[in-house]
Amino acid sequence: MTRSTPRTVLHRAAGSFAAAGLLAAASLAGAAAPAQAADTPVFTLGGPAETALHPYPESGKPKSSTVGITLNNPSEDEENGGFGGDFTLTFDLSGVAGVADVKFDGESSPDCKVTGTKAVCEDWGIWPGLQGAADLVVTAADGSENGDTGTIKVTGQADGATFTPFTTRLTVGGPDLVMERLPLKSELTPGAKQQAPITFANRGTRDADGVLLTLRYSRGLDIPQRYSNCEYTVDDPDLPDFGWTTALCSVEGAFEAGATYTLATPLTLEATERAYYDTFLYGIHENSAAQRTALRAGAPFERGTGGVLKAVPAKKGAAARSADLDPYDNQQEADFRTENTADFVAYGDQVAGTEGSFVNADIGFRNEGPAWIGHIRSGEDVATVDFTVPQGASVATKPERCRAVTADGQYREDQNTPAPRYFCNTSMTVRDGAGLDLRFELRIDKAMVGASGAVTVRNTFLKNPKLPFDPKPANNTAYLVLNGEGDGDGSDSGGATEGGDGGSGEPSTPPTSAPDPEESPSGTAGSSSSSSGTAGGSGGGGGLASTGSIALIASGTAAAALAAGLVLFTAARRRAARHS
Repeated sequence: MTRSTPRTVLHRAAGSFAAAGLLAAASLAGAAAPAQAADTPVFTLGGPAETALHPYPESGKPKSSTVGITLNNPSEDEENGGFGGDFTLTFDLSGVAGVADVKFDGESSPDCKVTGTKAVCEDWGIWPGLQGAADLVVTAADGSENGDTGTIKVTGQADGATFTPFTTRLTVGGPDLVMERLPLKSELTPGAKQQAPITFANRGTRDADGVLLTLRYSRGLDIPQRYSNCEYTVDDPDLPDFGWTTALCSVEGAFEAGATYTLATPLTLEATERAYYDTFLYGIHENSAAQRTALRAGAPFERGTGGVLKAVPAKKGAAARSADLDPYDNQQEADFRTENTADFVAYGDQVAGTEGSFVNADIGFRNEGPAWIGHIRSGEDVATVDFTVPQGASVATKPERCRAVTADGQYREDQNTPAPRYFCNTSMTVRDGAGLDLRFELRIDKAMVGASGAVTVRNTFLKNPKLPFDPKPANNTAYLVLNGEGDGDGSDSGGATEGGDGGSGEPSTPPTSAPDPEESPSGTAGSSSSSSGTAGGSGGGGGLASTGSIALIASGTAAAALAAGLVLFTAARRRAARHS
């Protein structure tokens, strides 16, 4: 059996519609488990609450549907929380006799056998988390009629474990809501608006009693209307970096089988000043409490305060009927490219210490907008922070997301000992106002005045470093300065990079108001430990690349005095900044 862990974020966003589709509604957890001994695991069987069956045809073979039965192991211990024993699942099929014929998918359920009105599956091992248990292939039975319904009960048994039972319903026929694709323009400019006259059809065998219109759009898009029969949420907790807005609109009425409907007033879809690459998903489902619960996914929603969103017949007469009772045609998607820019500004730091001491350096970049950058479809990283270690220092601890490379940026197998250079990738999204904050712990191997290392935010391809959306390449580079001279500002406002002109004229060191890297958004779905430091090697120098001017301090006494003074000066300046 395989773990149920989606691999892409977009599939998660789209899947939330399909998984909670009209005829394959939210998974149920089954009845509450009885109290068990502390060392007895309790596993929960689940699956779709109800599945529609294509009516038995007058000629030809009946069309099948799949009912996926799941098994949840609630343990959070990935290494030791698994159940390493044999178990058996039993399916009581007597409730669907005369309604449906049931088989098992031979690939996903190889050890399942049907005997009369009973089926048995045998397997071994239940890993932590949600996993597929068996796939039932179901068709309407010969002689069944539209509206016939029945249930299948699933139970489990194993020595040393308990299973909560689960019941799923099969019904012949039903509504089949199909969302039609909108002819939307895909190439936009900030502020561009276009109408979205959402249209859907019921191609099923029965009327739908109310529908649930689902809208989801990424951070650069907006639908300014806020209807009173819609509820809204921003920043889906499952997709924290995307800034998804989700609207669930309950539209009342009887939506007849064979008819097509459209919104009484088209929606307005707008590309905001943040738009760059964006996605709009729109779907239609039969309205029910189970659908709303599944699509909410635990997120907080607020109801709109505007008018009522209504749907009206788009065409008179019956549309062509279809036997396709398919919950996966309930949704459409559209991608947009907006002509916009985002200014990625690197920042460095200034640190000081005596020979042999350890110091923390905070470096990274900020997206000063106006656009957010998200590679939703490809899942590719947006950018890379390229950090060259100053001469006289070595990296003791690096952030988890950073990988050590050679001085010329080539692959380095050894990731545990200090390296002369580090590449740190963002995730697939970087919001406007966010960025990537990185904390390196450095060991001062030699006390030098003004040793500096470049901090550059660039494209993820080293041979093509230019950020295609960034109009100011001159501020893509800043510096980390060790034991700097003068007022300790940290040097120039970003070193020259390919592209030359531009630049904000801001200091290359982090502004005094820069947030702590463990608390600020980083444009990544990772935990704070991914952008702050984690153990990445021990101190030790040798062979480190350098940039900037370097002056070796003549005497040990002078070195200690200078370093101590810089430590006090830097600490005082940072205390003042925190209280300003």
